[in-house]
Amino acid sequence: MGIVPDEAINQFKALMDQVEEPLKRTYQNIHQGYQTETLIRFLKAREWNVAKAHKMLVDCLHWRIQNDIDDILVKPIVPTDLYRSVRDSQLIGMSGYSREGLPVFVIGVGLSTFDKASVHYYVQSHIQMNEYRDRVILPSASKKHGRPITTCFKVLDMTGLKLSALSQIKLLTIISSIDDLNYPEKTKTYYIVNAPYIFSACWKVVKPLLQERTRKKVQVLPGNGRDELLKIMDLASLPHFCKREGSGSSRHADNATENCYSLDHPFHQQLYNYIKQQSQINEPDKPIKQGSFHVDLPEAAEGTEIAKTIESELHKFENGNGISRSVSGLKIDDD
Repeated sequence: MGIVPDEAINQFKALMDQVEEPLKRTYQNIHQGYQTETLIRFLKAREWNVAKAHKMLVDCLHWRIQNDIDDILVKPIVPTDLYRSVRDSQLIGMSGYSREGLPVFVIGVGLSTFDKASVHYYVQSHIQMNEYRDRVILPSASKKHGRPITTCFKVLDMTGLKLSALSQIKLLTIISSIDDLNYPEKTKTYYIVNAPYIFSACWKVVKPLLQERTRKKVQVLPGNGRDELLKIMDLASLPHFCKREGSGSSRHADNATENCYSLDHPFHQQLYNYIKQQSQINEPDKPIKQGSFHVDLPEAAEGTEIAKTIESELHKFENGNGISRSVSGLKIDDD
């Protein structure tokens, strides 16, 4: 963790010790017994300004209360066919763990279409993934390794990025803003793989707009990143799109249970079954309700300027060069 300003942490903790119900309960759901690590995350997100970090965390607690985030893990997306459609169009999953015990999450940036359900279902699914990570995956990993594990790795697969990604930037910015404001500093490193040729040009434009702490987290790996990723994780935890020798990727693994994005993958089976079980425990005598879990969407996203820059840059390539091949509409969260 390195040297941290103990005074700032102590001041922040003293402020949070004054929190009363119902904020206290939702705060406990956030820190899961690792209060110091949680305070440090919010302090980092606000450049170690205690007043700003305190406001950010209290705003986050109010957002959770107003949107019933503590109950989102008892609200499964049903029927199963609808949830499968969400999973097939919002490509995200978990491939395993690094050797130091951090969970490895994977995102199919280029091949996600977000066209099989409403925005609210995709936002619900994303927040459920966050909450399951923070309330189940990370506490379990911490217990197993006997030390706090509060962050994760993310592998972003850029295969298939096209100019049509412009239509997805608004939704990606909403999701990113939710993460920035309510789940800050949860990613230790972003590994970008299968980046198309034009990616480097877009990255040069986007990179200066990112905060320094975020820029330092991003590593663009050659090809599918297999060799570099095997330095931090075993082959069994390698994402399916990184297992081929050399560069290149595929959306689908040969075996559906090996495809990190598929509902048939063990992680997604565990997640979905957990939510359905929690729903039955919470309301044992009632059938599971259909319909999305509505969350207030941020009006002004911190990443809006980045999204506009990406959009402008993509239009330049489209109009100036007539490029029809894949290009990169990258959005990195400040989390």
